[in-house]
Amino acid sequence: MATVLVPLAQGCEELEAVTIIDLLRRAGITVVTAGLDASPVRASRGVTLIPDTELDQALQRDYDMVVLPGGLPGADHLGNDPRVRQLLRDMANSGKFTAAICAAPKVLATEGLLTGKAATSFPGVLDGVGLADINIRTDAVVQDGKVITSRGPGTAMDFALHLIQVLAGQDTRKEVESKLQRPGQ
Repeated sequence: MATVLVPLAQGCEELEAVTIIDLLRRAGITVVTAGLDASPVRASRGVTLIPDTELDQALQRDYDMVVLPGGLPGADHLGNDPRVRQLLRDMANSGKFTAAICAAPKVLATEGLLTGKAATSFPGVLDGVGLADINIRTDAVVQDGKVITSRGPGTAMDFALHLIQVLAGQDTRKEVESKLQRPGQ
């Protein structure tokens, strides 16, 4: 089964982080949450998240995908961490998946991972990164090659389900989604 790293930074968007972690684990995907340091993570709305490990320890293993939750200032903290930036470059250079939601796609953009690609984010986030060669879209989830982006808290479930489909297949996605009682199911 696939293994995914979800770095958690102070001020991350808890709805996005928890939705991603929860749904991927429901699909049987191994998810490792890693704080940038040893502290519990106080998310943007005051929810305290306890990461599985610290980032330095988490970086001792390989992952099939890294997923960045958004929120501010969480996305800024991820983008300011040289370990996260190097991890993203290493994942891309190895042909592995990188994914980000809400404000976090700007971290992918500043590392050059969105150059010439279609992507989405929270409205306006990618406008301010100074890169004219990103095809900015308004879809809930956009996948371009091995890069997957999404809009924000309201699209977190669609994003996580898409990640499941990519990592574990359509049947697993359908199985997880059927138990969520989403409208239209």
